[in-house]
Amino acid sequence: MLDKISKRILAELQIDGRMSNVELAARVRLSPAACLERVRKLQEAGYILSYTAQLNPHMLDVALLVFIEVVLDRTTPDVFESFKRGVKAVPEVLECHMVAGGFDYLVKARVKDMNAYRQFLGKSLLQLNGVRETHTYAVMEEVKNTTSLPIH
Repeated sequence: MLDKISKRILAELQIDGRMSNVELAARVRLSPAACLERVRKLQEAGYILSYTAQLNPHMLDVALLVFIEVVLDRTTPDVFESFKRGVKAVPEVLECHMVAGGFDYLVKARVKDMNAYRQFLGKSLLQLNGVRETHTYAVMEEVKNTTSLPIH
């Protein structure tokens, strides 16, 4: 179980993972040495997975965000494994989740525009082993986009 200080450290790092240890220590009211040790322990325990930079998709010409429902032709372990291996290799795919319900996977992808999406769909996604059908939802407006987890 995390104590109050560890939770504050995690919350602060989610806001700015690049802040210095001295700044983080000041924000959570610890000495820099104690703060560094806490961060190290949080990393070792698996609470902190990695540090990344959040990039602007518009500046990188991948502004179109799409969600794709994927239905597989068979739901067998070998088809699931083959699909997972294939989808992990597609750079446009940001997230892929196996879901319960009327389809098998929900894919989140970013591409330049609708023409690029059609190419991505035909040359990448529909070529993956086991894909029977897809349903696409193009995002018209991103209302909330965060990687921050709620910390209670």
